[in-house]
Amino acid sequence: MAKVKGDIEVDIEGCKGCEICIDACPVENTIAMSKNVNSKGYHYMELINDTCIGCANCAIVCPDGVITVYKARK
Repeated sequence: MAKVKGDIEVDIEGCKGCEICIDACPVENTIAMSKNVNSKGYHYMELINDTCIGCANCAIVCPDGVITVYKARK
């Protein structure tokens, strides 16, 4: 059975830092709020390590629709 690998792309300027996506992620320590802020002053979500499984839970719950998830089979 092929393992699925995920990757996340975030519209940094559109992210308001609500953190709902972090709670929705089933893999601990995959995404987190950046220490940096966007031009509006919000901390934004970012991928912090290579453990994303491409489930898209973060994108589904994002109220602003700023997360895109990509999947690839390994």
